[in-house]
Amino acid sequence: MDTHGFSLHRRQALLAMSAMAVAGSGLAQSRADTFPSKPIQLVLPFPPGGSLDPIFRTLAEAAAKELGQPVVLMHKPGAGGVMGTATLATMPESDGYTVAVMHNSVIRAPLVQKVNFDPLKDFSYLIGLFNLTTGICVAADAPWQTLGDLLADAKKRPGAISWGTVGAISINRIVAERLAKMAGTSFNMVPFKGGGEAFTALIGRHLDVYGDPGFGPQVRGGKARLLATFTQEPLKGYPGVPTVKASGFDLTIDSPMGLVAPKNLPPAIAAKLAAAFRKASLDAAYQTQLENFDMQHNLMTGEAYTAYAHTAYERDAKMLKDIGFKLD
Repeated sequence: MDTHGFSLHRRQALLAMSAMAVAGSGLAQSRADTFPSKPIQLVLPFPPGGSLDPIFRTLAEAAAKELGQPVVLMHKPGAGGVMGTATLATMPESDGYTVAVMHNSVIRAPLVQKVNFDPLKDFSYLIGLFNLTTGICVAADAPWQTLGDLLADAKKRPGAISWGTVGAISINRIVAERLAKMAGTSFNMVPFKGGGEAFTALIGRHLDVYGDPGFGPQVRGGKARLLATFTQEPLKGYPGVPTVKASGFDLTIDSPMGLVAPKNLPPAIAAKLAAAFRKASLDAAYQTQLENFDMQHNLMTGEAYTAYAHTAYERDAKMLKDIGFKLD
């Protein structure tokens, strides 16, 4: 056996592989250096008209200034805000030109329905942006003045009072069910595609209660009444409105939103996107939109957001087990 020839062949193969690795690294760096060279799509998995529409539209406009390319907001509603984001999970790799809004219903999805993606493996988490603020609202002319009034009436008429949320698997829906159970009653839970549709139904008295974020403009405009919030502390802008926890029910909702890309996003491109959206999150117009809809500014790095996703998945698995939920 010609060992000299074998070792020479092996050295040549190793050198070729090294050259390919260097070339690949150089190509990746070249792509990062020129990124972005075309518009970026920002997928919002909810329909137009809700509170998230103006929030992410202003964020996209601010990020476009930082990136030097348009950031185009694309509405892809469906499955309670899961479908649009989930489309990114089917992409084998990412070039940075498609990002999507991530929220807890997407992280929770495999626990409550059969899906073809893994929220902990199939996305590149870019940045956490803000916390949703969930409140319990009724129409301004509804008969209930307090949360106590609402729950007392619900106890007299179990299942008769309708309670709306965006999507059928949101944390807001799950916690509303827990509230009803703790109060010894039940509500007729009604899922909506988006907040705009739900508030139209509420104000038109086709829906009794709405338990989701985005209530600010309707409450301040005198069209809806805020009975309580699922926050740790009372909201400063709504004096006299208690938290659900202070009302005797130990329930709060932790629900951040952020941005993800498909898996295998090159680190240099991820860093560029994260830096641009981080700077955009300080834009005055965007901050005003957060205030308008009572969202809480909460920046997280991609690493911290990834860690949060794992924690939230484990927490929700336990919570669903505690309430006896079983995946069909």
